[in-house]
Amino acid sequence: MQFGGEARGAVRPNQLLQAEIPFGSKRKAAPMFKSQIAAAALIAATITGCNEAAPPTPEARPVRTVTVQDAAQGEIVSLTGQVRAKDQASLAFRLDGRMIERRVNVGDRLTAGQVVASLDPKIQQNALRSAEANLASSQALLTQVRLTFSRQQELLKEGWTTRVNFEDAQQKLLTAQAQVDSVEAQVRTAREQQNYTVLLADAPGSVTSVGAEPGEVVRAGQMIVQVAREGGRDAVFDVPEQLIRTGPRGPTVEIALSEDATVKAIGRVREISPQADSATRTFQVKVAIADPPEGMRLGSTVIGRIKLPAPPGVEVPESALTEADGHPAVWIVDPQMRTVSLRSVEVARYDQAAVVISKGLETGEFVVTAGVQTLRPGQKVSILGAAS
Repeated sequence: MQFGGEARGAVRPNQLLQAEIPFGSKRKAAPMFKSQIAAAALIAATITGCNEAAPPTPEARPVRTVTVQDAAQGEIVSLTGQVRAKDQASLAFRLDGRMIERRVNVGDRLTAGQVVASLDPKIQQNALRSAEANLASSQALLTQVRLTFSRQQELLKEGWTTRVNFEDAQQKLLTAQAQVDSVEAQVRTAREQQNYTVLLADAPGSVTSVGAEPGEVVRAGQMIVQVAREGGRDAVFDVPEQLIRTGPRGPTVEIALSEDATVKAIGRVREISPQADSATRTFQVKVAIADPPEGMRLGSTVIGRIKLPAPPGVEVPESALTEADGHPAVWIVDPQMRTVSLRSVEVARYDQAAVVISKGLETGEFVVTAGVQTLRPGQKVSILGAAS
């Protein structure tokens, strides 16, 4: 085989024509000459065209789709909190002194009237004795003045004394009586002060913390023990400001133990702090637990869940979202033509596995959820799982 030349024994088209057309018969053979030229040209074009590949027919791109539903679902928000007593009280002495005894510790249960702690009562006992002595002296003086007044009253009736002496005795009687009343009040105050040296529990509950040890000098109002009173329990959460502003009013909260989700209860918000915490900028929310189970002890860590109102829009899988000119977009499938088109949308909310589209989609449309990275506008697609 030779490259760039003719094969040996090959017949040229001109030689073929010359061999078939005798000399001197050119005019008569003209029709045959033209038809043979056309046939040769067709053969040459066919040979030339066989060397060029035909353009491939575009194949439909397989994709997965989802049908746009009616509306998005409300988001479920979970927060971690702690179980606390509905009513907590800090028990403290009403006066200063040295604490000589504390009969309870953290975790102890208290009953109403139980002795919690005691102060050294010597100062209060001395004050009581002094007040009682003053009372006895005042009462003796009152007795003497009362007798003098009685004598002056009898003498005045018989004319043996003057009006001035009678009025003077009457004035001393009133003064002595007032003095006795004053000292009696001092005695009552001294007794109360002595009673204040003993700290009593005003209601049943459990001790959650202590603030002083025996032997310490405490001041009036200083917390000695903190008591969680029996009764209702609260689940306390630190809630972000956005949830306070946009969340439902008075929602039902599902509460479960963090370590055992089977221990559940239902609660309702009963108190929202009017001021945010200075460090975390969150608001403290107290949720009253209805019929708390035994497992929800004071101090237990719980998880509270609430369902937010459904936002306006529709929900599609997160994999359907793509981008067009720097904005969110999705691929829409024309069910008749089986072609796709890119449409810009507005996203209202991002979830873990879905996005909420507020504008751009209508109910019943088909949105591509798999294969969005390889699509182009107008491309033919085949829906996986659909009947052909």
